Formats: sequence, structure tokens, C-alpha cells
Amino acid sequence: MTPDQDPRSESTASLFTSALNHISGLLRKEVDLARAEVNENLRSAAGGLGLIVGAIVFVLVSLNVLAGALVAWIAELGMHPGVAALLVGIAGLVVAFVLHRSGRAKLKLSSIAPSRTAENVQRDVNVIKEAGNV
Repeated sequence: MTPDQDPRSESTASLFTSALNHISGLLRKEVDLARAEVNENLRSAAGGLGLIVGAIVFVLVSLNVLAGALVAWIAELGMHPGVAALLVGIAGLVVAFVLHRSGRAKLKLSSIAPSRTAENVQRDVNVIKEAGNV
């Protein structure tokens, strides 16, 4: 410190630098937390995607069974083998529908967003605002 400098301005500058360093560190940690939370939510979304793939497999199998049922029904016109295949095909479609709905529910954007981090950031902003009002 030179004789021309006011000692109070030096401590204010050092306090300001310290506050900026703390805010910078806090923001870095919040970004890291948001990244971790998004990664966790994306893993959950991957499970939803797996269910949708399962639904697609069941749709393909069901369409195959339904096509076989239609062929059997037309070929025989006795309806017994065709009706049985038709019931199996409809049951497959019901399973596919349930899997698809479950998978789609897991893929909603609101379930992927880092909500805990957003709450933490909002809380930090409120603390900083309150500290500025003191």
C-alpha cells in the first residue's frame, strides 16, 4: 500500500474480490450440480426409451399375428383358428400400448429438467439479494 492510498478502499477492494471469488465458485458448483442432475435424468429417460423400443417390438409381432389371423380367417372361413390368432394379436397390441404409454411418461421434458438445481440457484439469488439489502 502506498501512502496515497486510503486503507479503507483497499479492504473494500479485497472484500469485493473475495465476494466475486465466492460467487464465481458458487456458480461453478451450481453448473456442476445441474450437469449431474441432467445426466441422472437422462439415464431415466433412457429407460423410457427402452420401453418405447419394447412397444415397437410388440407392435411388429402383433401386426404379424394379426396378418396371420386374417390369412387364416380368409382361408378357412371356419373362424376358429383366425379368431384365436385375432385375440392374441389384440392382446399384443394392448401390451404394446401400455409399454408405449409408460415410456412416453418417462420422457416428458419436465422429468429431465434439473429442478433441484433451479431451486438451489433461486435460493442463492434470494440470499444475494438479501445480502445486498443489508
